[in-house]
Amino acid sequence: MTNRKRPRVYITRKLPDAVETRMRELFDAELNVEDGPRTREELIEAVRTADVLVPTVTDRIDAALIAEAGPQMKLIASFSNGTDHIDIDAAAKKGITVTNTPNVLTEDTADMTMALILAVPRRLVQGARVLMDKPGEWEGWSPTWMLGRRIWGKRIGIIGMGRIGTAVARRAKAFGLSIHYHNRKRVNPATEDELEATYWDSLDQMLARVDIVSVNCPSTPATFHLLSARRLALLQPTSYVVNTARGDIIDEDALVQALRTGKIAGAGLDVFENEPAVNPKLVKLANEGKVVLLPHTGSATIEGRIDMGDKVIINIRTYFDGHRPPNRVLPSRS
Repeated sequence: MTNRKRPRVYITRKLPDAVETRMRELFDAELNVEDGPRTREELIEAVRTADVLVPTVTDRIDAALIAEAGPQMKLIASFSNGTDHIDIDAAAKKGITVTNTPNVLTEDTADMTMALILAVPRRLVQGARVLMDKPGEWEGWSPTWMLGRRIWGKRIGIIGMGRIGTAVARRAKAFGLSIHYHNRKRVNPATEDELEATYWDSLDQMLARVDIVSVNCPSTPATFHLLSARRLALLQPTSYVVNTARGDIIDEDALVQALRTGKIAGAGLDVFENEPAVNPKLVKLANEGKVVLLPHTGSATIEGRIDMGDKVIINIRTYFDGHRPPNRVLPSRS
């Protein structure tokens, strides 16, 4: 690549310093030092002039934007695991390759999922706020105060038994939870045996029988509002819902109603249907101790972000060395 013109790479958000430094060493990279979201006009100018666009999950790379791309635009190397923010089919029709950064966020996201599984039933945020919001007013231990629910011995129902779902299952099993899962197809027998997992081909039947629901499936048209009002009504009043996948998989209005009326016991959310906006009704429920809300930090580790950047760099270098990038995302089959 040193004997050829360095590709112009447009990066939409600030990345870790180590990643940005390597980008500047290898490419003609335009950084986003301020880290503010790029405007639509800036993105249009980028695809008209750059060779490579490096977006994140907060950038909407739709068909209209891709139609503005100049003939030099050859690669969209997304700094993300998911690609639901990119119109893959439109890119393919324009002759633009799309890549992502899979397999580096599995353990970080599974850790955060497990943190929420513990935080919601055990009322961790509520307990912490007693000490932070009213220092000096805590009167000490009491046998009946701030009681939560035990998770040991309970059943967890995992929706989406891919890499992250499986990693969640391994952690949950170590905490004494019984593993149940719903997936498009069964996992291999060795994994099922290792986890002592029960497969449900019917999501409805699984939901009616578990104590904790962990959402770990991708966001697709088929999973939009997968946890609808009807399905949330199948849950037990003592059950909890945790979502570290995508916000639109749950019907938020229905979730709010279920929490308000006591149809379910609580929820832990790291993602939201209309990010970055957070439903004020969810915030109110959080203040009441019925929900734990996190600002989409499931994969937010230094190690994870650097690993993602490394994959972006490998995909760009591989493409401009004349080879197929290792993390190419294929368009849907028509």
